[in-house]
Amino acid sequence: MLDVRRLRLLRELAHRGTIAAVAEAVAFTPSAVSQQLTALEREAGVPLLVRTGRRVALTPAARNLVRHAEAVLAQLERASAELDGARRDLSGSLRIGTFPSAGRAMMPAALAELGRRHPGLEPMVVELDPALVPAALRAGDLDVALVHEYDFAPVPLEPGIAVIPLCREAMYLATTDAARTAVADCRDQPWILSVEGTLCHRMTLHACQAAGFTPHVRHHIDDFATVLALVAAGQGVALIPRLGLVDRPHGVTLTRLSIGRHTRIAHRSGAEHHPAVRAFADALRAAVPGDL
Repeated sequence: MLDVRRLRLLRELAHRGTIAAVAEAVAFTPSAVSQQLTALEREAGVPLLVRTGRRVALTPAARNLVRHAEAVLAQLERASAELDGARRDLSGSLRIGTFPSAGRAMMPAALAELGRRHPGLEPMVVELDPALVPAALRAGDLDVALVHEYDFAPVPLEPGIAVIPLCREAMYLATTDAARTAVADCRDQPWILSVEGTLCHRMTLHACQAAGFTPHVRHHIDDFATVLALVAAGQGVALIPRLGLVDRPHGVTLTRLSIGRHTRIAHRSGAEHHPAVRAFADALRAAVPGDL
């Protein structure tokens, strides 16, 4: 019989790539992770890892086993959801991840609503880049999280992760020139983009390329309030989602574009019917602003 806890470690290795990264994620020592994976090989009866010095790679048999592990772990999530659904009242902690603009615009109202409906639940919120959410969910550090993607920067779902659609918000072009009402009108302007590697950075690059040019990037800023302040100071133009339009400075012109940002509620596969996940999703829907 294959040990489920060891299957989890093998799945983490498939996603994270190194035993050291797996050890850090699950709060084990690298030696302990190696011992558990060796024990899993004995249980499987076939080689699962190819060791080259300090590095390891998964064999084809291991990759097939990871695929089955995803299905097994999703079914265990469904079983846990069913058991929790048999309880009369929701209680215990609910670990929530959010990105900044959603945390500011929706989370306070959602948590207040959740508290009114389910006072026994203890929500615990952490701000997290959406790119880090899948690993945090798989490791059990989070139960649910808000993630997003843009029309010009879609994000494929990772194995073991599922999402519930929440809302779509419009994107706006922020400038100091009311005559510039399209991305193409700003080809000769300096641009303010998010930090490289973020979805917002990739979205803006793709939007400019779709308009026929590569932007001249002057600043890399993640905080939308700072971006708006820099636009007002004549430091460039930018694309900003609706939830990022807070305290717009005087002199900034905003033009609504056809592209948008999509916010989703991410959770482990199989947890979509967990009563706490459903309760949080319902509270979030009630908190979505009406002017997106």
